[in-house]
Amino acid sequence: MKNILVVGGAGFVGSHVALRYLNSGYHVHIADSLTRNGARANYQMLTEHARASGSTLTFHHLDIRISRDVESVFRCSKAELIVHAAAQVAVTTSITDPRLDFEVNTLGTFNLLEALRLHAPEAFFIYASTNKVYGGMEDVAVDEEPKRYRYRDYPEGLSEARTLDFHSPYACSKGAADQYVHDYFRIYGLRTSVFRQSCIYGTHQFGVEDQGWIAWFTIARVLTKPVTIYGTGKQVRDILWVEDLVDAYHAAWTLGKAGSVFNMGGGAENSLSLLELVDLLDQLHPTNTRHQFGETRPGDQPVYIANANHARRELNWKPKVSPEAGIRKLYKWVFDNQSLIKNVLGN
Repeated sequence: MKNILVVGGAGFVGSHVALRYLNSGYHVHIADSLTRNGARANYQMLTEHARASGSTLTFHHLDIRISRDVESVFRCSKAELIVHAAAQVAVTTSITDPRLDFEVNTLGTFNLLEALRLHAPEAFFIYASTNKVYGGMEDVAVDEEPKRYRYRDYPEGLSEARTLDFHSPYACSKGAADQYVHDYFRIYGLRTSVFRQSCIYGTHQFGVEDQGWIAWFTIARVLTKPVTIYGTGKQVRDILWVEDLVDAYHAAWTLGKAGSVFNMGGGAENSLSLLELVDLLDQLHPTNTRHQFGETRPGDQPVYIANANHARRELNWKPKVSPEAGIRKLYKWVFDNQSLIKNVLGN
């Protein structure tokens, strides 16, 4: 039986990776500090799923800032695939507490890479990076339409050739980790792969105002909570259903795409503005509660659309779930799990 280690395995993306491999008969190890909203709920969900399906799940309580503990997990898991999905994920938190942001995202990733080098050099290592490594992209021309911004000169989105430009402590910490992961392939020959992810969304995502905007807007709509849109609401992201992301991870591992850096998102055909999301939610769950507007947040890109053609070619991959279908699936999960969500978010 193959061993898989998911660092941050009780988080949103990590729990979906764990589910994928539990359902495929792997021995899944998840390592998590259980400090984020929803982590304990997701861990319970994974435990119940493993028990019901007869799958093998091992939990490691881990703070990735502590190197000796990281090394211990790597030694005992004997994993062939390691997915690093643990992070401090909010730009706002990185601004108020940049030290915590650095220690989790940069130092934590460095600790994982050193454990990989010393104790699991044959394993395949996937790092969940971010589109924030490209900065605010103020030089990219953007046209304004009634409900969205649009790239003037990049109809398919921006490729991996785009110059890195870290703008916010979060972008600095994730970007530094991104480069460390890639360089450990070049310097040490480790089998690492970087995924610079756009907006990933799906079930088991306990979105809040400063992170996970699609989940947060959906949760707020169902629970009749006020929503603040920061900026005009015309900001656009390409969105990707989480199980499509996990498909890409699996393809990178099985095809042996070590040393690769992938922009990972739904692409131009799966893009959505905040105002367009509001329109979709109006169709699913009409309400009299309206949103308000606030100031644009630092480093917020008016448009980010990943040109994922490199991933499509190299991984023989493409998104399967459209925004309309994905929002419906997420809405159903939120509607069916209101009590759980209220308990997790404390309201």
